[in-house]
Amino acid sequence: MGILYDDVVIIRQTEKEGDPTVITVNCPDKTGLGCDLCRIILFFGLSIVRGDVSTDGKWCYVVFWVVGKPNTRWGLLKKRLSGVCPSCSSASGISFYKTELQPPKPPDVFLLKLCCHDRRGLLHDVTEVLCELELTIKRVKVSTTPDGRVMDLFFITDTRELLHTKKRLEDTYDNLRAVLEDSMISCDIEMAPLEITACSQGPPFLPPAITEDTFDLEMLDERRSGSFPSNSVSITMDNCLSPAHTLVQIICQDHKGLLYDIMRTSKDYNIQISYGRFTTKKKTDCEVDLFIMQADGKKIVDPSKQNALCSRLRMELYRPLRVALMSRGPDTELLVANPVELSGKGRPLVFYDLTFALKKLNIGIFSAEIGRHMIGDREWEVYRVLLDEGDGLSFSTNKIEEAVWKMLMGWE
Repeated sequence: MGILYDDVVIIRQTEKEGDPTVITVNCPDKTGLGCDLCRIILFFGLSIVRGDVSTDGKWCYVVFWVVGKPNTRWGLLKKRLSGVCPSCSSASGISFYKTELQPPKPPDVFLLKLCCHDRRGLLHDVTEVLCELELTIKRVKVSTTPDGRVMDLFFITDTRELLHTKKRLEDTYDNLRAVLEDSMISCDIEMAPLEITACSQGPPFLPPAITEDTFDLEMLDERRSGSFPSNSVSITMDNCLSPAHTLVQIICQDHKGLLYDIMRTSKDYNIQISYGRFTTKKKTDCEVDLFIMQADGKKIVDPSKQNALCSRLRMELYRPLRVALMSRGPDTELLVANPVELSGKGRPLVFYDLTFALKKLNIGIFSAEIGRHMIGDREWEVYRVLLDEGDGLSFSTNKIEEAVWKMLMGWE
């Protein structure tokens, strides 16, 4: 008994404007598969409005109802989703965890050196081109010279693994030239030196708004009042309704990547979701029911483990990213941080969203950096953007923070 490769992922596009597209995944299960699927869907700019997940530990069946951009490349999305699904032969048992025992080779890192005449929104336009080409930004160093030129250094990886070929390089040059036009002075792509790619830690100092690791949501509510939209989170656990599973029920405000945040937290805690249902109501509120078990196949009955999981889920849903605006002498710096999965993968499109928010506010970027930091016992990806104030910022600190936060959360 088998299943054709083309049937592993089936995408049924909507025929009526406004209705969701249905994505069905039917394949052998693996640890973190739900997280990988949700990350890819988020990368393609789609929002999951409803979801059903079921697995017996060997085979899984997943259905997502998604909405998003009308120009979504559905064929490419299907290819990327199929790419993270285990082969159907792996369900026999012997090779079931082959991908876990033999992790894939890390992708090659390339250095994109781009010199341009500065203009508003330039960094976002470059980021948008790289995203469309499926070139993932691992690190970035952007600086502006006194004569109005910008030197951008992007450390990137290629999802298609073709950036070493002449055709792929030419396509990248052509797409950048088409968007930047006369602003582009020079463009060069080369393999990044190993000694540079191995060092990804950013500057050591980070403000408390980024580094604090607290589950005191009342304090956060008080701090945010008047600046950010309310986002209450209710999480309950029950061990009575199922003889084999712990039921986790979540009620909260919807945001971009919410199901991804739940799945990556479950993956990091090595929690298996045997059955799950996700629904949104009134386009803002969502309800999630998860029947889960530990890696040993047992319920979560230890109160300390229950509290730890509930606290982490509550924080990840209330505050999946951290945003802070701080003064650096006469300058103003924007910082955005997001947690990195234990697998080393970060949240997609963060740099795209924050540069887009600044472009909409018509705020220039003088310099930018991406680095990774250990905050507590977790690794975080931190984006530092020094704002180009010119004649002075035309928006208050709270207004800028709020605009960036809403863009990242999908509330704009």
